[in-house]
Amino acid sequence: MIKGIERIAKSIEPLRQEIINHKVYSVINDIDDLKVFMQYHVYAVWDFMSLLKSLQNNLTCTSIPWYPKGLAETRSLINEIVLGEESDVDSAGNVKSHFEMYLDAMQQCGADTAPIEKFISVLQDSKDLEAALAEAEAPNEVRDFVKFTFKNIENNKDHLLSSMFTFGREDLIPGMFLSLVNDLHKTFPDSISIFKYYLERHIEVDGDHHSHLALQMTANLCGENTEFWKEAEQVAIESLQKRIDLWNGAYKNIMTSSSTVNI
Repeated sequence: MIKGIERIAKSIEPLRQEIINHKVYSVINDIDDLKVFMQYHVYAVWDFMSLLKSLQNNLTCTSIPWYPKGLAETRSLINEIVLGEESDVDSAGNVKSHFEMYLDAMQQCGADTAPIEKFISVLQDSKDLEAALAEAEAPNEVRDFVKFTFKNIENNKDHLLSSMFTFGREDLIPGMFLSLVNDLHKTFPDSISIFKYYLERHIEVDGDHHSHLALQMTANLCGENTEFWKEAEQVAIESLQKRIDLWNGAYKNIMTSSSTVNI
């Protein structure tokens, strides 16, 4: 199982480096640029929770009557991650999900939350992902990113969902981005403090402890099944490519916005 994890890690390393060193970070020079980035990234924060809850539904018993389901170790792993993601503590000591913290951060810096709020409202009412994305006028890169996640959720293969979660979402915030946010915070402390806290919390919890839990979960689910490991590797590659495409969309939007301002 360790060899399977190592093989996936080696296979995806070039894509991880492309994300960590993506050009989008180099063009976030002020609050307005950060707003654009957040208006893309918030969809990834949201559908991360959907991916996580799908794993919890599959790997633990969330219905009545309750009964033991799957490996106790895997149940423990996913429940601990859910607790940290869905019920963490914000900078003011209030219990909130990481998604709710992100919305607070967007509102503090003046980013437009209307599209993501519209998206969630329409989705709650209609259960129609395509309609919700259309109503929110989500950019094409956002649509492709979210639809890829939900295609795999609907396919309902636990080892693939775990691989997406483990390799496609965790531990992808580069130090340079945190440094950039810290610099902005020095100039605009009243606009960036919540986002700064969110990033630091994400790195502290998601990028360290949760990453180790997620690796173990993926190893448990793939086990000794060679085909599962191959599929897990492929979906990890695809997940990272979708993240690169999402960042490309944010980059193009920031550059377009900057060009419009300069004119």
